[in-house]
Amino acid sequence: MLKAENIIYRGQILVVKGIIIVVFSVLIARYFYIQIVKHEMYHAKAEVNRIQAISLPAPRGLILDRDKNILVDNYPTFILSAIPREFENKQVKFNLINELTGIPFEVLEKNYERYYRNRFVNVRLAKNLNFEQLSLLEENKISLAGTHYNKLPERSYPSQINGFHFLGYVREIDRSILNKLGDQSKYDLGDLTGWNGIEKYYEKYLTGRKGMDFFEVNVRGEIVGQLVDRSIQPIPGTDIRLTIHSELQEAMERSMIGKKGSVLVSNAKTGDILAFVSAPGLSPEVFSGGTSHEEWKNIIKDSEKPLLDRNTSGQYPPGSIFKLITLFPLIEEKKILSNWETFCGGSYNFGDRIFNCWKEEGHGTVNMEKAVAQSCNIYFYQAVQSIPLEKWVETCRNFGFGKITQIDLSEEKSGLIPDRNYLNTRYGKWGWSKGTMLNLAVGQGEILVTPLQLLQFANLAATHGYTNKLHFHYGDREERLLSKNYSIKTWKLVDRFLLAAISQSGGTGKLADPHIKGLKVSGKTGTAQNPHGDPHAWFFGFGKYGEETISIVVLIENGGHGGEVSAPIAQLAFDTYFSNKDIDQFTYGNN
Repeated sequence: MLKAENIIYRGQILVVKGIIIVVFSVLIARYFYIQIVKHEMYHAKAEVNRIQAISLPAPRGLILDRDKNILVDNYPTFILSAIPREFENKQVKFNLINELTGIPFEVLEKNYERYYRNRFVNVRLAKNLNFEQLSLLEENKISLAGTHYNKLPERSYPSQINGFHFLGYVREIDRSILNKLGDQSKYDLGDLTGWNGIEKYYEKYLTGRKGMDFFEVNVRGEIVGQLVDRSIQPIPGTDIRLTIHSELQEAMERSMIGKKGSVLVSNAKTGDILAFVSAPGLSPEVFSGGTSHEEWKNIIKDSEKPLLDRNTSGQYPPGSIFKLITLFPLIEEKKILSNWETFCGGSYNFGDRIFNCWKEEGHGTVNMEKAVAQSCNIYFYQAVQSIPLEKWVETCRNFGFGKITQIDLSEEKSGLIPDRNYLNTRYGKWGWSKGTMLNLAVGQGEILVTPLQLLQFANLAATHGYTNKLHFHYGDREERLLSKNYSIKTWKLVDRFLLAAISQSGGTGKLADPHIKGLKVSGKTGTAQNPHGDPHAWFFGFGKYGEETISIVVLIENGGHGGEVSAPIAQLAFDTYFSNKDIDQFTYGNN
């Protein structure tokens, strides 16, 4: 029995030993698998638990004027954030943050939901913290495990100019905006992105590259040290230098206070935008933060439409400025000679309709030059009958009307040039008639143009069809010949007529001339009928001084007569730009 029992006992020991060996083998194999085979994976997981990574926003590039003065800058504001996986008992912590800083509990909770992406990505809780708030948070950081604060570069506007409609503005990225972005890896919730104007058009240059700070944390998520050697510094965005002439821009902005409309000034040869004013406007700082929902609603509902960029998206009848368009096919096709005369008695009978001149008593006998200088409607009513609608439409499109200029801004309207198909479609089989041409000849009827399109036309007229594409980016010289079909004789005649409109007795644009020695001003006024109120007042023209030429377009909505209202603003522009300058400095290439 003893022997048998002993055998059984030994068997049991062997089984136990076997089990122990198997268990140890499994453990050793598991250890080998974890420590050797999967070392990198588990090491990375351990590092994630031990190390906290916090992204550092990159400052956007600056926006400068042509003289490298800063128009849009950055200033640091402090933000409070949290890492969700380390931010336990968030309701308790929200209450504590509220007690320490005065930031409403609801704001903290709303921001947490708004900016949350996942457990490992920063969630913004509040921004624009002051020094006192930061100090109190720092004193209580043990109770606020998982929170941290750093700097966020916000946009600031140190310049004296406004420039709202061309500078544009930035917006904080929320979830809806993030979903629309093509490359989401470049952005986090709460980052800034260009939303309009130059900020949007040059977003890929202005936005920088994020940096990263790394911190060591304990098991409670408390930061115990910074891993400086691992830090990646953010790379600021590229600065954008614009063609804007700040002194001129400021002067034009002042001239439009209390008015609705636009002022555009350009270097006629280079296409540089020197001044770009749409009134009324807003301060760009409105979109830097702090605008309430109610304030934003009021801005949208404002009947003055301060958000509308009238230069690119305002569409208006051009009035008498378009008499110049009518001239080109008349002269080029030799339909009438420049010395052809007719009599203006104040009205013109065509079929069963009466077409009036703006001057009730009439202009008397007029030739082409006097008709342009004094803006006689009757002359053009009669002259336009010698050209077909298709030729007139072709001329409009030759000068860029009915299509966008492709300026470097994010939005632009094309206006409207009515052709036969458009008129027949809108008004039926008999939509087109010879009477329609009479209205079109003087810039009335269905025509709609933007001030920017007229500026392009002014540049073409000033340079005899050889100019550069309109642009804001300094140094761009994208040459393109837009009007190859007109002879030098035609251009010189138009030059003479536009000069007469300023210098001739009875010329409608006399008030545009600042009478600077050596400066030759040419132009055309326009008074565009408006079905919604008083007429719009236009001035269109250019000033030549030495080898430099600047073009200008002025529009005053419901302003009345262009010669009385818009021409004086043009005079101010010429005076601001050319006064106290040496004529010898103006050469093409030094503009």
